[in-house]
Amino acid sequence: MNFRFLRLLPFILLTLLLTGCATPWRAPEAPALAPAEVAEETWWLVDSDIAAGALAATGPANELAHRRMARWRQRVDQQAASDFVPWFSSYWAQQWMTVKVAWYKLQAEEGGEPPVDRLAAYLQAQYYDRVLAPAAQEVDPDAVIAEATRLYVERLAAHLQALPGRYSLAPAQLTWRLHGIPAILPASPAAPGATLDQLVAAAGPESLPAYAALLRQVREDSGMAAAGLSKKRISPLARRVSEKMFERLAISGGTSAASALVGGVAGTIISIGAAGVGLALHEKDRGPIEAELRGILAEEMDELWRLLVDDRQNGVTAGIHRLAGQIEHSLQRTQVQPVVRNVPPAERPLAELPPAEPPETALAEVPEAPRE
Repeated sequence: MNFRFLRLLPFILLTLLLTGCATPWRAPEAPALAPAEVAEETWWLVDSDIAAGALAATGPANELAHRRMARWRQRVDQQAASDFVPWFSSYWAQQWMTVKVAWYKLQAEEGGEPPVDRLAAYLQAQYYDRVLAPAAQEVDPDAVIAEATRLYVERLAAHLQALPGRYSLAPAQLTWRLHGIPAILPASPAAPGATLDQLVAAAGPESLPAYAALLRQVREDSGMAAAGLSKKRISPLARRVSEKMFERLAISGGTSAASALVGGVAGTIISIGAAGVGLALHEKDRGPIEAELRGILAEEMDELWRLLVDDRQNGVTAGIHRLAGQIEHSLQRTQVQPVVRNVPPAERPLAELPPAEPPETALAEVPEAPRE
């Protein structure tokens, strides 16, 4: 027994493991091609047809995503108009936020978070509970990503099913060709990948680890995270409304607004009796408050639409376009039209060619130069 080898065995295994992790992902070896040979020109036509199908499948999938998101935006607008705006502009909500700002200011003086950030977090939670959560019960943007990407795969699979009959191929031959087209590249050397035949042949694309990893990556990169479609992440909307709230408190003549800004004894700022200028006077100012809030909501919703829908690389259609882009990129190496050999013109027998003029005759026809 070689004890020295046994001592080195763990290091050898670790080296092999690290080497395997660093190796770029390659598609599994393709199955054996059917006995019948296929002309290179035919494969070029097949690859061009695959690329056309990959592009055509994006249309229905994009339309589905746009319809779903248009309905989502409609529900968000409805919830904001019927719940969030009336709540925010109400007398008691305004006074309660004034008290919260005063409390935040006292804690900030002791090293706490900035009051504007804490108020933004409070408004984000209210906006989520009153607007985003009810709208997501009908249309969830996160689910739209999966639904639209799945439709893309289904349309592409339907297109590929017609190729064997169109080009007189055996199904095994088309499978062999599709197996050489990477459809999903792994995010890391240890992550799974998938070829085009694996993607369209799966009973459900979600069953492929590579496809599930693609959807997870799309959700992580999507505009939903940046837009704050959650209860905890502060959205630009909540931050803008919080800043506007602080501006309103700064110019307010109300006793509670002034006391909230300057601090003072806690009992004087928590007192509801000194929390506002009165319900009757507040109703006169409610219209401008709601108009200002609706303007902010409209601007933020336009920006949110740009992030979620118009951005094809990071929006709800990112899964569609990442698959289509990868397939197109994989086909570029095969979509080179075969060189057509130029056939030289047929030679004519010498008997058919006109006789050449004798040198003497040609010289005789040349006029002589005039003599001086």
